[in-house]
Amino acid sequence: MTLRSSTGTDVNRSAILAYVGAHGPTSRADLARALAVSPGLMTQLTKDLLADGLVRELEPTGNAIGRPARKLELVSSAGHAIGLKVVADHVAFVEVALDGTVVRSAIEPFDAASATSLSELVQLIEQFIAGRGSEPLLGLGVGIPGSVDSQANGVVDSVQLGWRSVPLGATLRRELRLPVLIENNVNALAVAERLYGLGRNHDNFLVLTIGLGVGAGIVVDGSVLRGFSGGAGEVGHIPVGDGGGLKAKDDTGTLESFVGQDALALTARHRGVIGPRGGIEALAAAADAGDPRAAQIFSEAGYLLGRTLAGIVHTVDPEMVIVLGEGTASWPHWAFGFEPALRSALLSYRRGLAVAIESWQDERWAQGAAALVLSTPFDQVDLSGDQGRLVRERLVGQSGRQEP
Repeated sequence: MTLRSSTGTDVNRSAILAYVGAHGPTSRADLARALAVSPGLMTQLTKDLLADGLVRELEPTGNAIGRPARKLELVSSAGHAIGLKVVADHVAFVEVALDGTVVRSAIEPFDAASATSLSELVQLIEQFIAGRGSEPLLGLGVGIPGSVDSQANGVVDSVQLGWRSVPLGATLRRELRLPVLIENNVNALAVAERLYGLGRNHDNFLVLTIGLGVGAGIVVDGSVLRGFSGGAGEVGHIPVGDGGGLKAKDDTGTLESFVGQDALALTARHRGVIGPRGGIEALAAAADAGDPRAAQIFSEAGYLLGRTLAGIVHTVDPEMVIVLGEGTASWPHWAFGFEPALRSALLSYRRGLAVAIESWQDERWAQGAAALVLSTPFDQVDLSGDQGRLVRERLVGQSGRQEP
């Protein structure tokens, strides 16, 4: 992973902090190789970080011959970030340390359709910030179900929230006086996977989320693919035509209209598997209890998802696929249809593609948003813009009190 920035030593210093935070205690030699920095410069940079109290040196372990390399670990109080996931009816918050560890979290009700939604959101964020400790605050990351023009600007278009050209970034920066980065929520998850998760060892991978909707975060050569308007990865809107026996929740004929949670519950009600007011929880419970009709619905959804994913794999050529989201709670039922559909639709040399299913926690969305802040030292293509530079200044300065 090579740094590409004109801000020189400061970026190198913050990159060291982010790398050690993501990978754990690391030797100077390993840091120099990973960040493409000369050993001499790495020695000087880490000396400064030690003096500033941002990292500490561990005692050597083992029985290595010769002078053992002493590893550096992060002083996690060096900086925290706040992340939030915004959905139509609530906001999930997390505060994370520099190594990505969740320090505290909260979920608050929220009405995205309200005429005063932005001012209400600001108040909720201020309340959450007021409950934090004294650690320097590096910035705020926000994950949104929709398209965002750029992380730094943060103009939002979201069907789920009912927002059109909402200047979320400018509003939050003005009211909170903090660096603010805003991104599609699935792209934010992909950033978190790149920094802390299974994607840390892969430059090309795909994050696929299933739940209320279907989305994808596409990482190519180490960077999240955003597209022209920030809308890359909206795979739930791929037209798939006939969903087989599944009922569509609308007439769009898209993947999401057949396999999103509302659509699956609609199919279950239509087939008499659950009651007329039953939702996805009732369907999942029926499948878990051994109802073959409920399991069949998930299997059919898995089949449609697998065939669609095969087309995406052939298009973007990932090293692996990571499946996340609320829907993974029922993944054993999805898998019966998904696996054969995916493997049979892939070209023979791609059929060994690794697909990892990660267990789900709701705060993970907000943790992904916080990763937008913590990943700025690895921002190879300047996605974070001026806001990322402000985060790096805070990280290196360790004051957390500068105003953007």
